[in-house]
Amino acid sequence: MCPAERNIPDSGVARVAAVLGAFDALHAELRVSEIARRAGLPKSTTSRLVRDLVGYGFLERDENDGALLHMGTRLFEYGELASRHRNLRAIALPYMADLREATRQTVHLAVLDGTEVVYVEILRSKDAPRMGSRVGGRLPAHAAAVGKVLLAFGEAETVDAVCAHGLAPVGPRTITAPGLFLRELERIRGAGVAYENEETGPGVGCVATAILGADSRPVAAMSISGWSGRLNLRRVAPAVRTAGLAVSRELRGPSPSMSES
Repeated sequence: MCPAERNIPDSGVARVAAVLGAFDALHAELRVSEIARRAGLPKSTTSRLVRDLVGYGFLERDENDGALLHMGTRLFEYGELASRHRNLRAIALPYMADLREATRQTVHLAVLDGTEVVYVEILRSKDAPRMGSRVGGRLPAHAAAVGKVLLAFGEAETVDAVCAHGLAPVGPRTITAPGLFLRELERIRGAGVAYENEETGPGVGCVATAILGADSRPVAAMSISGWSGRLNLRRVAPAVRTAGLAVSRELRGPSPSMSES
């Protein structure tokens, strides 16, 4: 099917996606008429969308020919954010595999998105309990150890938003009182790790540590999960902490002084 024959759904997002989708490696620069043809949209609609996309930096006009358009800097910025998660996963995977091998427990890698955590990678163990987590899945940040450690070392505004959203119970022992939850975050800052005991589900125990980016702010969290009555969380916590520090160092790359030597 050629682009002009596409059946575009009647929604703003679909039309914007069609306009951006008109560009590819062989069509890096296009005029409005060409975008309309390739996107399968009326020229008037395309012209209006292009004007808005230029205004927000998603498309840019050629300096010498203002009618010629190409992808804008804003899209490259978003692409860089997406690649960071891919780089994060690639760097973290060997350390996650070592943790699973050493502890025979399930290892999670997660990032914070608003008031929830999103699981980027999971290495499961047959000896650990079957949990509802899945790659791409979400959990309320206040209930999961990975979420608590990200909140503890993150922005105060995010913690406020989580508390304002309500600390709904997820597991049988989820902390639901804001005062207790804030004290829990303070303890996590002091210890460098977050513990979870049946807060996301019956029988599940977990210990998590933050992974820090170049600005020393948390970009992700890594955890070990197992049976709460069998897994000694405090015994495995140093291993999780060490792995998190190693991923943080590798994610940040060499320091300027090292790269100059």
